[in-house]
This record gives sequence, structure tokens and C-alpha cells, in this order.
Amino acid sequence: MDISRVIKPWKLNSQRDLVFVNAIIVDPAEGKLIQNATVRTSEGKVIQIVADGSTTITDDLPEENVINLTGKYLSPGLIDCHVHITVVPGEADLRSYKDMTEQISLLRQPYVLKSMLDRGFTSIRDCGGASLAIKEAVEEGVIPGPRLFIAGHALSQTGGHGDLRGSHDIKLCCGGSISGISRIVDSPAECYKYAREELRQGADFIKIMGGGGIASPTDRIEHVQFSDEEIRAIVTVARNAGTYVTSHSYTPRAIQQAIKLGVRGIEHGNLIDLETAKMMAEMDVFLTPTLITHVMSKQMNFLSADSAAKNKEVLERGLQAIKMAVDAGVTVCFGTDLLGPMHFAQSKEFSVRNSVLTPSQILCSATVNAARLLMQEHRLGQIREGFVADLLILKGNPLEDITILDQVEEHVLAVIKDGRVVASRWEKVKLDI
Repeated sequence: MDISRVIKPWKLNSQRDLVFVNAIIVDPAEGKLIQNATVRTSEGKVIQIVADGSTTITDDLPEENVINLTGKYLSPGLIDCHVHITVVPGEADLRSYKDMTEQISLLRQPYVLKSMLDRGFTSIRDCGGASLAIKEAVEEGVIPGPRLFIAGHALSQTGGHGDLRGSHDIKLCCGGSISGISRIVDSPAECYKYAREELRQGADFIKIMGGGGIASPTDRIEHVQFSDEEIRAIVTVARNAGTYVTSHSYTPRAIQQAIKLGVRGIEHGNLIDLETAKMMAEMDVFLTPTLITHVMSKQMNFLSADSAAKNKEVLERGLQAIKMAVDAGVTVCFGTDLLGPMHFAQSKEFSVRNSVLTPSQILCSATVNAARLLMQEHRLGQIREGFVADLLILKGNPLEDITILDQVEEHVLAVIKDGRVVASRWEKVKLDI
């Protein structure tokens, strides 16, 4: 008897060996296709890639483990670098967030995660709210979902983007108080303490609210929030732990303050200017725009009137910003930032970006660039020997038309994560989970 299966009956079975023959491999790093290739996976990794029509020995495998991909494309699994799985799943608008308990949210998160996996997102980076418990539940096989990289609670100043209290709320927050997906921290001492606390509780990186936001009630977009000393403290803690800080920042002033102090990533960045973009490129700072959330928030009337006005401002500048950043040499990643009922539109970010970027640039943002941001570039984001077997079987070529990734039901035929088939819309591919 395997006692581990008695203790944890949800434990996943070992991965079966799979061989994909006659595949057209999509290489986002080079922006090219590798024709007529054979790919073998074992124990969750890609162990062999043979091109030019050669095949691996498959006599040792059942017929159902050898998948003929003639005319089909094999692409790396997708990575969404900015999600919030905890924020109002199952509710119509953001105003309901104050009434949603942690328990209600947690019980609904598995549905959000499974739907992301079905769309082809095999890894996600949660920028505030997701817990170590949900991350471990996915890792252990309790629930199906993308691989999670989490910030724990984002860090915000009093009255900053993470402070949910309205102007008429006179209750004071103590140092480190939790407010939704954030902790309220003021002073370098509190920044040291609670950055360490988030890492202790399982955070993979630290997220700060470096500037004003759309949904927050008492700040404006143009506000710069933390002091230099506070940001420097948080960066010190992250670096000492071998990780990094990313900042919610829209404006050049907020972005420049953050990156000069050692912040490695910028979230949103809709109001960026050319000087700031060049500075980011020179300092190898990552940018994760989240354009689809502004589009859907407007369409679905998700925000309050005050927040909707701020959303309109950043929406109009977002496409211009992402084009400017890419042209300046900034490493741009894929992010969505969708909340509540808007998660269904996750793949629409591909179509939104398609108006200003090439398919190759967009696919790279959701694979190679994203893996670098996650500090996982040696195992995720590409189909290479030794890499994790996160794969998509596609009906069409995303390097020719990136919008096929927005047509999930038609074009994403199967999703493989860790060498297991976790979603299939094709009778030739058998599910493992």
C-alpha cells in the first residue's frame, strides 16, 4: 500500500510518456517554426526533440501515447503575469468586494483557475490576494489549475491604491493591517517587517502599490505613494531573499522613482513616456501592461463612477504605451488584471495587443519574456529539452495570427501541463486529469 495515497488520495499519478510526431513546433524565442518534428516527454519534462522527420523509438508506448500532429502546431504553454484570482469571483462588480469573505472567495477560486488552464495558461502570476494554500492545492493535485507564482498581499501606504477605506471611514489601520488584497504599511520599519512577513507566508515576490490606481477610492492616478526610504527597504528585503519587487505604477514619475530604487517590474504603465521607456530598457526592467481589464471594465460597467473616469484616461493611453515600450527595447510581458465576471476575456488580451504589436512580439510576451520575469527562464516558456512539458496543441499558427489564441474552443485543441493532458477538445488526445 502507498501510504501517501491514503493520506492524500488526490495525489496525481505519475505522468505517462508522450510522443508527438509530425509536429510543427512554435519557437517564440526565435519567432520561427520548426517543421516535421518529434517531441518526447517523460516525468513532466521534454526529454527529446528530433527535427527533420526523424522519430524517436515509440515501440515501448501504447498507441494512445503517440500523437500524430500532422498539420497541427505545438506551442509553449501560456503565462499570464498579472492576475487576481481572489477578487470577487461570482460577483457582478467591484462594489461587492467589501462584502466578500475570504472563505467565499477561496471556495470559488478553483473554478477561476480551471477556466484559465482550459484557455491554455499553464502558469500565472498573482499580483495580490492568492494564498499559499491555493498554490499548494494546485501543486498537490487537489484542484486543477495553472502553476501559481504569488505576491501574497500587496504592500500599500495609508490612503494608497491598496487602502479600501473611503474618505468618510474614520477607522484607523494599525501597521500591517490587511485591506482586501493588500497590507497597509507606513515607514521603513513597517516595510521591512511586512515584506519579510509576506515572504515568510510563501510569497514568491513582493508587489508594491507605487502610484495611484483606478479602483482605489482616495487617491488619484498621478499620486506617487511610498517614500524612497520605504521602497528601498522593501527592495532590500526582496533581494536578500533572492527575489524581486514589482510596482503598480501608471505614470513616469512613479515608474522612475521605483526603478531607480531597484524595483524590477512595473505593472500597467499606461501613461509611460519615451524617456521612462528608454530608462526601463537600459535598466532591464520588465513591463506588464494589462489592457483588456480597462476594455472590459468599461463594457461591463464594473467600476464606480469615480473609478470609471480614471479607467477612461488610462485606457486611451494604453495601446500607445505598449507600442512605445516595445520600440524602446523594454521587455514586455503578458498580463490581464481581470476581476470578477471579466475573467472569461483573459485571451482577448491577444486581440487587443494585435493592433499595435506583431504576433511574434505578443507570443513572446506570454512565454519567453514572462518566464524571465518569473525567474523561470531555464524551465518555462519554450519547448526545449530539459524544460517543463507545458504545451499547447493548436489548430493554427499563432506566429501568423495571434488572435487564434482568443478563439479557444476552435483553435486550442489540447493543453498539456507538467506532461499531463489537462484539457482536450480533440478526440485524438486523451485526458490525464
